[in-house]
Amino acid sequence: MTKYLITGFSGFVSRHFLNFLESLNEKVSVCGLDLNEPDFDIKSFKWVVCEFKALDLLQKEEVDNIIYSYQPTHILHLASYSSVAFSWKNPRASFANNTNIFLNLIEQVRQIGIKCKILSVGSSEEYGNVTKENLPLKEEMQLFPVSPYAVARVSQEMLSKVYVDGYGMDIVLTRSFNHIGPYQKEIFVVPSFAKQLCQIKKENGPYNMVTGNLNIIRDFVDVRDVVKAYFMLLHHGKKGEVYNICSGTGTSLQNLVDVMSDYLGISVTCQTNPELVRPSDNQIIIGSNAKLSQDVGWQPAISIEQSLKDIVEYWKSKV
Repeated sequence: MTKYLITGFSGFVSRHFLNFLESLNEKVSVCGLDLNEPDFDIKSFKWVVCEFKALDLLQKEEVDNIIYSYQPTHILHLASYSSVAFSWKNPRASFANNTNIFLNLIEQVRQIGIKCKILSVGSSEEYGNVTKENLPLKEEMQLFPVSPYAVARVSQEMLSKVYVDGYGMDIVLTRSFNHIGPYQKEIFVVPSFAKQLCQIKKENGPYNMVTGNLNIIRDFVDVRDVVKAYFMLLHHGKKGEVYNICSGTGTSLQNLVDVMSDYLGISVTCQTNPELVRPSDNQIIIGSNAKLSQDVGWQPAISIEQSLKDIVEYWKSKV
């Protein structure tokens, strides 16, 4: 039986990955690790046999024991402090956590010598500030990280390369672009907008929002497409290779607000709060998914409009 070890298990990406596994109608085993208990029912699946362990991945001995006892065939490493804003406020914690938890995992896999394929999830933030001439971003481009979070992700990627080249480990790497969808926490920009707009709709005003810079452009991809890519890479990705996971299309934050407002049938005025504008924020990020498509046959299937509708419906049920 295929055995998945998933870190960052209680997050929204893991939840969607479990739903994808369930949709395959094949018996699999999953061991989930996270600091926090999941807020979804892990016993509700027919095909996915799930167990959860509350664990701080910085505690190496505990990590060692779980990997040794569970013997995973695949590891999906999602755990991280994934907020760029958090990394600016807590650079030491962001860097130390995001690099050391990954190192603890791969070092134990190396030491006990199990045959295990690992997906190291990175970020489009690794590319840094780029010009329009650089777009779309491709995997062979030089990296210029401009936030503590991005530097940690580049370090994780370099560690992966060392363990692939030096120890022969089977690690596949991603640079995942902004993924969105239901269940994502409101600390991230799109669910934050969606929640505010749903509250405005419910309370019939006031019709204004305080935001950061709405002119920045990002490549948004639906989380349900992302987890399909993760599955395909865990089974067919090439060892040591890096893959962009992106839609290939750029959308401004202003456009996201407009689409969700139109769907709710309201009109809002946005006011920029300078405190919400990050230092050295990348102005435009659009990626190429050509390599991922060529190597494993992946293509995004869910439109940005459908993603935003599903997100709004989720937050309507919450507020």
